[in-house]
Amino acid sequence: MSFQSNKINAETVLPFPGRARTAAAKPSIAEPSTAKSLLPVLIILHQETSAPGRVGNALRALGHRLDIRRPRFGDSLPETLDGHAGAVIFGGPMSANDPDDFVRQEIDWIAVPLREQRPFLGICLGAQMLAMQLGARVAPHPEGRAQIGYYPIRPTPAGLEICPDWPDHVYHWHREGFELPSGAELLAEGSDFPVEAFRLDHCFGLQFHPDVTYAMMHRWTTRGHARLELPGARARHHHFADRAVHDATERAWLKQFIDGWLARVPLSVMSEAAE
Repeated sequence: MSFQSNKINAETVLPFPGRARTAAAKPSIAEPSTAKSLLPVLIILHQETSAPGRVGNALRALGHRLDIRRPRFGDSLPETLDGHAGAVIFGGPMSANDPDDFVRQEIDWIAVPLREQRPFLGICLGAQMLAMQLGARVAPHPEGRAQIGYYPIRPTPAGLEICPDWPDHVYHWHREGFELPSGAELLAEGSDFPVEAFRLDHCFGLQFHPDVTYAMMHRWTTRGHARLELPGARARHHHFADRAVHDATERAWLKQFIDGWLARVPLSVMSEAAE
């Protein structure tokens, strides 16, 4: 999820069309009992109850361990991704514009995968952090509209080249968006928030949430029920009705995308962790 904070002024609006850490709060690696030969994937989460959802499931299915860290609660981030196959920054209720130290730390840290040409994926807030690291502005819709629920998405020719079978609707939970960073490739576009997905080299940003499981949707629509009253948001029952229609396609797309995303790292590199 990604919501902007209340720190909004006229200059921040984009012209869109239309815990000190306790001893128990250490970085954790969720390791399956199967293949241990591949490098882990760095997972960056923003709340104590957050989970990597379907993205984590897809990575585990490929044989990757998950190195889960929460900088918000004091976890450190690696100085290099030499020990990781890639990194994913997920969503959260904070804004990429917030002044909190961990927000600034994560945005600055994205320079590591950019510099090292390693696979990086930003989802919602993570995509907004990537856009900001690349110099693009992140801001709310000028009319205060939100996307919470399923909304149409249109892949560009570049997006179809990356992944041919895009869903026509994807799940969102945000009220901020971002400009296309300079030099980046637009992969998918929308209406209220034009930039839905983009890529720069090995780094990808997705404004939407292919990571959301059925259980996560229940939690978000229950704990975040007040957000469903925002302009443009879908009523709770539409989330589940639309999921029945669109989820199978979005799930298949995610598997295809994750396979291709990590295929950018040579297998010989990903297999060095156990040596």
